[in-house]
Amino acid sequence: MNSTTNIVLRRPDDFHVHLRQDADLGEYAREAARVFARVLVMPNLVPPILEGPDVSRYRQAIREQAPALEALMAFKLLPRHTPAQLASLKTAGAVAGKVYPEGVTTNSEDGITDLRQIWPLMPVLEELGLVVCCHGEKPGVFSLDREERFLDEFSQTVTKFPNVRFVLEHVSTASAVECVEHLGANAAATITLHHLEITLDDVIGGMLKPHLFCKPIAKRPSDREALRQAAFSGNPKFFFGSDSAPHLKGKKECAAGCAGVYSMPVALEGLAEVFERAGKLERLEGFCSQFGAEFYGLALNEETVTLVRDAWKVPDLAHGVVPYRAGELLAWRVATLSTGTPLNA
Repeated sequence: MNSTTNIVLRRPDDFHVHLRQDADLGEYAREAARVFARVLVMPNLVPPILEGPDVSRYRQAIREQAPALEALMAFKLLPRHTPAQLASLKTAGAVAGKVYPEGVTTNSEDGITDLRQIWPLMPVLEELGLVVCCHGEKPGVFSLDREERFLDEFSQTVTKFPNVRFVLEHVSTASAVECVEHLGANAAATITLHHLEITLDDVIGGMLKPHLFCKPIAKRPSDREALRQAAFSGNPKFFFGSDSAPHLKGKKECAAGCAGVYSMPVALEGLAEVFERAGKLERLEGFCSQFGAEFYGLALNEETVTLVRDAWKVPDLAHGVVPYRAGELLAWRVATLSTGTPLNA
């Protein structure tokens, strides 16, 4: 594989992105537009994206800052949503409702404690064709066990509502991979770049590295291996969602640092390295350019992106944030976006 000097891929999508808001929005949105055609934008803002007008305003703000980026909109799904509100969200352009368990991640204090709380909404979500995206951690559980403890209620919900599509976001354990593999075709999972590369040892095994601290926390080497095998497998249930979550440097390097890894500046380049090291470059396009779009019922992108083997150093700071792999050399660089023939057309 080291003889490869360029990679041409169908232009990718990112099905889990935090673009922030107000003055912070522009730089993060334009960074996403550098490579990705479409991004699924998370709604855990302050105040959150809850209703149709919220979706419209936020999408317009993104469009003004990054006109070339297609923002796929999500809203924070809560038990109090009415059928009329859900219909308004769909009309405004939302494609997914995001489920946040209470207190497990940024701005999730108003989240649910059990997926059964939103079961009454499922017939409406099914009728509207909205995807349900789940941050898969159980509140009140020891941090390393939160994802695993969430899986029973996730499995019950997916099985009970076979005509609703569910995504288990940013899976971090072998148990989650196995769960999604054994559920029906209405269940899928996103996998991040950083969960494909790091374990808990990278975060706290030596010196504390706050810029690798995320939710769900990175787990064991065996979990990382399961994630890699899922990503490399060609199984369409697993596709890319970066969970790129920028927090300013001072918000990470402090007594109570925020959770989140800002991987967007290296997302595609880093994925190319991971897949190349495994001898699986031929599986990269499906993972980041095909399977997610198909699960969401979207047409595949027609543009291509070309990566060239040209080592470059990741900056120490990007838009006020320490990016993933800051200061390191990456082997691949995004060279061009164009129309043409994708790698696996």
